[in-house]
Amino acid sequence: MNVGMRVRGGLFAALIMFAMPVAGTLAAMLVSSSATAQTAASIQVEGNRRVEVETIRSYFKPGPGGRLDQGRIDDGLKALIETGLFQDVRINQAGGRLVVTVVENPVIGRIAFEGNKKVKDEQLSGEIQSKPRGTLSRPMVQSDAQRIAEIYRRSGRYDVRVTPEIIEQPNNRVDLIFTIAEGAKTGVKSIEFIGNVAYSSYRLKDVIKTRESNLLSFLGGNDVYDPDRVEADRDLIRRFYLKHGYADVQVIAALTEYDPERKGFLVTFKIDEGQQYRVAQVNFASSIGTLDGNTMRGFSRVNVGSLYNAEALEKSVEEMQIEASRRGYAFAIVRPRGDRNFEAHTVSITFAIDEGPRTYIERINVRGNTRTRDYVIRREFDLSEGDAYNRALVDRAERRLKNLDFFKSVKITAEPGSSSDRVVLVVDLEEKSTGDFSVSGGYSTTDGALAEVSISERNFLGRGLYAKASVTYGQYARGYTLSFVEPYLLDYRVALGLDLFQREQLANSYISYGTKTIGFSPRLGFALREDLSLQVRYSIYQQNISLPSTLSNCNNDLTSPNYNPSPAFLANGNPASAFNTSSLGCYVDGEASLPVRQELQNGKTLTSAIGYTLNYNTLDNNKIPTEGLLIDFKQDFAGVGGDVSYLKTAIDAKYYQTLVSDVVGLIHVQGGMLNQIGNSSLRMLDHFQMGPNLVRGFAPNGIGARDINPYGTGDSLGGTKYWGVSAELQMPFWFLPKEVGLKGAVYADAGGLYDYKGPTSWAFTNEVNAPGCIPGTTIPLPAGSCTGLVYDSGNVVRSSVGVGLIWASPFGPLRFDYAVPLTKGQYDRVQQFKFGGSSSF
Repeated sequence: MNVGMRVRGGLFAALIMFAMPVAGTLAAMLVSSSATAQTAASIQVEGNRRVEVETIRSYFKPGPGGRLDQGRIDDGLKALIETGLFQDVRINQAGGRLVVTVVENPVIGRIAFEGNKKVKDEQLSGEIQSKPRGTLSRPMVQSDAQRIAEIYRRSGRYDVRVTPEIIEQPNNRVDLIFTIAEGAKTGVKSIEFIGNVAYSSYRLKDVIKTRESNLLSFLGGNDVYDPDRVEADRDLIRRFYLKHGYADVQVIAALTEYDPERKGFLVTFKIDEGQQYRVAQVNFASSIGTLDGNTMRGFSRVNVGSLYNAEALEKSVEEMQIEASRRGYAFAIVRPRGDRNFEAHTVSITFAIDEGPRTYIERINVRGNTRTRDYVIRREFDLSEGDAYNRALVDRAERRLKNLDFFKSVKITAEPGSSSDRVVLVVDLEEKSTGDFSVSGGYSTTDGALAEVSISERNFLGRGLYAKASVTYGQYARGYTLSFVEPYLLDYRVALGLDLFQREQLANSYISYGTKTIGFSPRLGFALREDLSLQVRYSIYQQNISLPSTLSNCNNDLTSPNYNPSPAFLANGNPASAFNTSSLGCYVDGEASLPVRQELQNGKTLTSAIGYTLNYNTLDNNKIPTEGLLIDFKQDFAGVGGDVSYLKTAIDAKYYQTLVSDVVGLIHVQGGMLNQIGNSSLRMLDHFQMGPNLVRGFAPNGIGARDINPYGTGDSLGGTKYWGVSAELQMPFWFLPKEVGLKGAVYADAGGLYDYKGPTSWAFTNEVNAPGCIPGTTIPLPAGSCTGLVYDSGNVVRSSVGVGLIWASPFGPLRFDYAVPLTKGQYDRVQQFKFGGSSSF
């Protein structure tokens, strides 16, 4: 019995011990049940100052029956924290109610930036998310600091440090201060190429935009390391090789490494050139029954035997596809197919013309243009909403938008439309500054010291207009120019240009007279093709000559108080004047030639002319060409009103070709002719004036007919016909860094200026017939008694050889030439050294 009682007592004790935690759990469950029994409306909120109670309660979403379980309470807690409005959020049970206690984030009173000198406060304020009178969020502040650092890295300052500081103020407000240590720019210390055999590293550095740092890098910006630019350079290198026949080229990688010792980046491009291919065949195949593919042959820029050229291939596809659309095949697609012969290193190209899917353009959305008007962008498209989708035309529009130079980046993508046969074109743009203010200065042996101030805007008022005003003031040249261009006249792709100008050329060591010209010229420009353009123009300008009084002071009037006789007048027994008792008469202080004084006597002359220029340009680079052809052919007809009449024709052609190892050959051919119209005589000022612009080694106005009066100024009178040819080799100095921009040149020039149309001698029986010589008594005078004879060298060929130094400096293009004439006319003037250049700063 006792044993049994002990057993029962032990069991009872065990049951009690087991029941106690169970009871505790049940009690906790009851409490939890009580808490979860609360509704959102019954939540008690504490600690809030600015945020409304109902706003906080709204983050707690009740379940079925309007009750909150533990999961929904946790979701509400997370949602409150994610708002960024609170530093701390706590949820407690008090008196059977759910209590939400919050600590609100302070309000930002002001945001300041300290230490920033290279980036303005306004730019930084626009980039960060934290705003004055907004709520302080510490994660957002850290994100803003990283964004500021990224802005500096984009400008090449990779060692920038941004430290945010929060200064507490009364009433739960704070000031946010970003302290910035900008650091120095991180430049590109070296650019290397691996795997390039066909082209030297020196040549490839011309292809890419990234440049190595040097002493003058502060004047540019392309030496600053920019990963986006380096990546774009990969594509430039690839396209360069594809243009020159390397169809298998691969730019495997662009490796960048920061060198702490040199404090800059080392950039290396790895290239697999592959083989160079030539075109073996060009075929055309059309799967459209009514379209003969061979009719597209005239639109192909790819020729049998030529180097494979991916750029020419792309343009051929574009022009063929556009032509097919004109013929009514709106959905035709031209696809080039290349079959390589790896042994013969040739490629056979087939242009396949197929019927594409019937897809239409639903919309064209333009994004990112905050300044440029929408219509300025849309007018670069040759298609619009509702038209058939044509990829070639879209690519052409993208290229045109890039060529506007209004945007940092342009990208056009096609997105699905509202149905399977509709697409939406999205044009993403990033605008850039299009205004320029420049102060230029320079010196040349022709114009002396020269300075120019100009202001221009390529996208005036965001309407795509071009406007420029410039003022030039120099030792021998002065003037101003106002220019305006409307690129789309009446919504047609026709450019209207207007120029108002005044130019003044002062007398110098090359000419004894000065000229002043003021005029106005409207013009229209038409793009016939991408490489061919036409400009028609009308010019009206007034021109007059000025001379020092000492060069036009002959006066044979015995009764005049300014009597100053000519030698011929004295030789006939007439008395000398008190002003001039020398036997040379008025020639003792020099006398301008008769044609010059004729222009002086004529006074202001009005010229009204119409003309045109046909331009053909296939240069690979307009600033530093290495390949391609540039031809300008122009004619001007004067006589549409005005005081003079003539027909002036000129042609100028330059052909560039890379020869060996970065040596560029240049052939330059030029010629011109001035024809008399009707019975009107040609003015001396309308004649061609030539010198180093035709044959280097001669002075300005140093070639052609010349007044040889031994007592005169020896003025050059020009000619009505000229021709010139030049052969030049341009080569880099391989021992100098590429970034110095120096090249050497050797050349040979030849040319001629002849067929002066003015009088070559004067024989007057009475000096009343001689303009500029005031008559005295009527007496016979010997030939040339007023000014003497004019020497015209006729068909004499001028020639020279020389060397030059070309510097593509950060201050602008500079060139130094030293040339030695080999053949010349008897009275030609020589100038062996010539220097010219300008700068902008």
